Amino acid sequence: MDDEIRYNLTEKAYHDYKLVQRALNKGDQKAYAELLERYREAVFFMLQRMINDKDDADDLTIEAFGKAFKRLHQYTPNYAFSTWLFKIATNNCIDYIRNKKKHGSGFSINKMKENEEGGEMALDIKSEGLTPEEDFMKKQKADLIRGVLDKLKPRYKELVELRYFGELSYEEIADKTKLPVGTVKAQLFRARELLFVMLKNSKDRL
Repeated sequence: MDDEIRYNLTEKAYHDYKLVQRALNKGDQKAYAELLERYREAVFFMLQRMINDKDDADDLTIEAFGKAFKRLHQYTPNYAFSTWLFKIATNNCIDYIRNKKKHGSGFSINKMKENEEGGEMALDIKSEGLTPEEDFMKKQKADLIRGVLDKLKPRYKELVELRYFGELSYEEIADKTKLPVGTVKAQLFRARELLFVMLKNSKDRL
């Protein structure tokens, strides 16, 4: 079976397949990290071309990997991992564009929520007019994220809180923390990587 998979895939795609197997079967965090490193820039530049906004492309890149890693068990080696990943990223970006047009300035990519199928990180686009049940679920999800957030190093925790709970821009965070904007972006990117991995490994469901 493995020989057949190796025959059908390019050398690069087969290497990705082995990384996926290590991540799934052994929970190998280095395998997750390598997959992220191999395709992060390519996904980012693709999304930036789609929406022409670096900050949102940055957020969507991490969200695409978050979705892919949570769905990793659904990947099959009938095609390359990169093809599967880019499809997830593209579809998520299209949903983002549609929701942004539909909800205008009230739309926020910074709210994290799992869809009803339990398989992906989606976007919480309603900020008001929630039913009591929706409000309760929203608070439960926020509590879970905050619980995971407490496990991050203090410098990462502060940045995530300012960006996602305080809804500050990168420039505002840089001014508040006295850090260069580039450093803020780099550390936030790393913080979100860690946050998604911890959410993925959490026994609680978002």
